[in-house]
Amino acid sequence: MDDLTRARLSARTLVAQGVGFHEPVTKGIVPPIHMTTTYLRDSDNGYRSGHVYGHTDNVSVQQAEQLIAALEGAEQALLFGSGMAAATSVILGLEKPTHIVASQVMYWGFRSWLRDVERYGHRVTFVDTSNLDAVREAVVPGRTGLLWIETPSNPTWTVTDIAAVAEIAHAADAILCVDSTVATPILTRPLALGADIVMHSATKYLNGHSDVIAGALACARETPLWRRVAKNRGQLGQALSPFDAWLLTRGMRTLDLRVRTQSKSALILATRLQTHPAVAAVLYPGLPTHPGHEVAMRQMSGGFGGMLSLRVAKGEKAAIAVAACVELWKRATSLGGVESLIEHRASIEGEGSPCPADLLRLSVGLEDVDELYFDLTRALTMAV
Repeated sequence: MDDLTRARLSARTLVAQGVGFHEPVTKGIVPPIHMTTTYLRDSDNGYRSGHVYGHTDNVSVQQAEQLIAALEGAEQALLFGSGMAAATSVILGLEKPTHIVASQVMYWGFRSWLRDVERYGHRVTFVDTSNLDAVREAVVPGRTGLLWIETPSNPTWTVTDIAAVAEIAHAADAILCVDSTVATPILTRPLALGADIVMHSATKYLNGHSDVIAGALACARETPLWRRVAKNRGQLGQALSPFDAWLLTRGMRTLDLRVRTQSKSALILATRLQTHPAVAAVLYPGLPTHPGHEVAMRQMSGGFGGMLSLRVAKGEKAAIAVAACVELWKRATSLGGVESLIEHRASIEGEGSPCPADLLRLSVGLEDVDELYFDLTRALTMAV
């Protein structure tokens, strides 16, 4: 499948076809796993195959990268051994110490790491990136080198206007990186909205089966920063294994169907739970009551994602009790898999967490939505 054909195809067709990859010798429609660590040199000591060594050069990894690049409309994509490896590689790739403006609400693990990057000489300002005036005030032209936003952001699903923040970033000659893990390229394509780099914890929706840990970056165009990130991936040992890359490609074959189904179910659950007496608030961008709904309507296409959060009416103890009473919902960390997960985030994140103590995070899977609703409301009735 050539680049022109890829550019014309929908995401649904791209993932179902796996960008057209197949086994070239037998013509098997499923490409094999290339497990080799090294490649034969030719008699003149060259590499006519174009492949040199496994930690930077593996066909299975490259195929998964090409599929992600096609989905994001990116010039290039890179895979890493985890989402954190992908995210931190952007910071480590910055040429010199700089000022970073980042979303106040974001994945707790990366937020915690950003709070410690002063040891690399960087300074970080956390702001509500859904408030464009706050973003403008935080950005210092000539000093701010990177804006990092997560949208929708975990676990309140705050929505940031990517196009507007891109304009602010570029006016200050800064780079914009968007963590689009929750939206996926099925619902939002940040590069088309002006972002320079898009990041995914591919462990989540891209793979979607809770059996791979991986991270991904995709770029609008190759830049000096991108070249440093690619170089560091090999030198710092951040590459993804061939087997995980093969599983990731297999998982992405159903990405469109999974994300659209999960989004539909999440909207049904969010709408129903709004009126439950044990629920103080439902946080979901698809609801008109969500503060980011209007931006989400413009920015997200085909749904609002499979993540929502509940604030339980009687507080923290009641929220923990609800999580303890469910049967279908699995009490586990992570999100984006085929199985539905529930988690009391504040107790997981621990001291210093900005997450409300009464909040339950829900990752909606592929189960029957009526059965998920019954299980959750039964638990709410028992616990509250």
